[in-house]
Amino acid sequence: MMCEVMPTISEGDSGGPPRATGGVPNGSDQEANFEQLMVNMLDERDKLLESLRETQETLIQSQTKLQGALHERDVLQRQINASLPQVSSSRASEGSGCGG
Repeated sequence: MMCEVMPTISEGDSGGPPRATGGVPNGSDQEANFEQLMVNMLDERDKLLESLRETQETLIQSQTKLQGALHERDVLQRQINASLPQVSSSRASEGSGCGG
């Protein structure tokens, strides 16, 4: 953006742009360009902050879903572990009976 500011100021010396009217055209043009740059930067900052807030909210929702899924996985794993030893113990007793 600074490249655009400098040619505008130099053109202001020739009186070409309509902004080059008044007692101190270069100073007012430069101030106007600087003010516009600051406004643009603040707008961009606001957009980035809003995007950051939305991303943080999405992250929190994703972490909550992940915690729920991990809890559900643990419950299911405990159910599987509770049912497997019964199956294993009955198969083990069958196997020892066949081998004797």
